[in-house]
Amino acid sequence: MSDTRKQPIDFMGVRKIASVVSIALIVVSIALLATRGLNLGMDFTGGTSVELEYQEAPVLDDIRNQLTDAGYSNFVVQNFGADTTVLIRMRESGNDKLGREVVGALTSGGAELELVSSEFVGSQVGEELREDSGLGLLLALAVVLIYVGMRFQFKFGIASVLPLAHDVIIVLGVFALFQWTFDLSVLAALLAVIGYSLNDTIVVADRIRENFRKMREGDSWHIINESIHQTISRTINTSGTTLVVLLALYFFGGEAINNFSLALMIGVVVGTYSSIYVSANMLMVLNISREDLMVPAKEGVAGEEEEEQPPEWLNRM
Repeated sequence: MSDTRKQPIDFMGVRKIASVVSIALIVVSIALLATRGLNLGMDFTGGTSVELEYQEAPVLDDIRNQLTDAGYSNFVVQNFGADTTVLIRMRESGNDKLGREVVGALTSGGAELELVSSEFVGSQVGEELREDSGLGLLLALAVVLIYVGMRFQFKFGIASVLPLAHDVIIVLGVFALFQWTFDLSVLAALLAVIGYSLNDTIVVADRIRENFRKMREGDSWHIINESIHQTISRTINTSGTTLVVLLALYFFGGEAINNFSLALMIGVVVGTYSSIYVSANMLMVLNISREDLMVPAKEGVAGEEEEEQPPEWLNRM
């Protein structure tokens, strides 16, 4: 008997505990979103963008400290193109003097720089962007439901979309809890989390479908447990290597992508958990069975299900 039959971990044996944990996390996340809300960045709320050109490449942390000492808050400082070009995004209302005031605060320490541009982004643009981003997330989930439903079976579609919604809500809840800035980079990370979690879920779903057709003994509990056991090493290895890259981005990528990296790290951890427990758990709740996955036999062909035949050209090889 192969090692895959040993099943040292009874994944489905703790599915009720996993259900309680997932429901609790979702309820807490929704409560945080309702009470604390997201700390929306300038992309969604509007603000002023100030572009500066230095004579020599500045230290961004020094610029942040100078702005803080000058009384400014809720700003983002990053390089823009070249090392000598700095982009400062601030929530202060746009006015003709703001750019010059920022230059004055930064030149007080003796730095040589000039103001390239100072532009104001209105809140109306941010509101439209916020609405469009929400619709984009909903559209992504709807497309996933249709794709998985056609690729596998409708029950698999439901069991794939619910974990994705589960992952997105929990990531948003964490950002609401710690009041980390939610901007376009975090929105991009959420879409990446959907893709990553879906890929993980599809791998598990494909093995479950394959085992339902191959294994002639065992109930749904046993088959799903066996499928998870066969794919768990791949899931852990993929998540582990992804987290290593994200940790490198977080520590060495700079402030501009810190929140992007954080959102992805949380999403990878939660997505790995949901692909093992939430998705498989939903299949158990929906009573997935062999009958749901049987290939209809052609007319005049006897048998429980039709075996998939290789193409004719392959038989000639």
